[in-house]
Amino acid sequence: MLPAAHRMVRAADFEQAVRRGVRSGRDTLVVHLTTQTDHDASGPVVGFVVSKAVGNAVTRNLVKRRLRNLVRERLGELPDGTGVVVRALPAAATTTYGRLGADLDSALAGARRRARQRATGA
Repeated sequence: MLPAAHRMVRAADFEQAVRRGVRSGRDTLVVHLTTQTDHDASGPVVGFVVSKAVGNAVTRNLVKRRLRNLVRERLGELPDGTGVVVRALPAAATTTYGRLGADLDSALAGARRRARQRATGA
């Protein structure tokens, strides 16, 4: 479970990250990242989207638990005030925990790189 201070719960926060943020995708997931959030800068906030396309309720909950744990391990790497939405793709249901972690790391790195490029105007 993510600490309450790091959970994205408002629909407006999800919308802001998905529409105004940068995106980086891999085979199993897509990461949307925004550095300009409306909440206080006490740390990053993270939300998850796991649709019915991923599988039945048991499968979706398994994927959510795995993603929550993986993100919790990486919270220290995200700057304060960052909003992140992790969207699972159907391939996330059949992949291993290690592969999911590698895809998350790669997607986060790509999103941070794009956010820096956008900030510098490059």
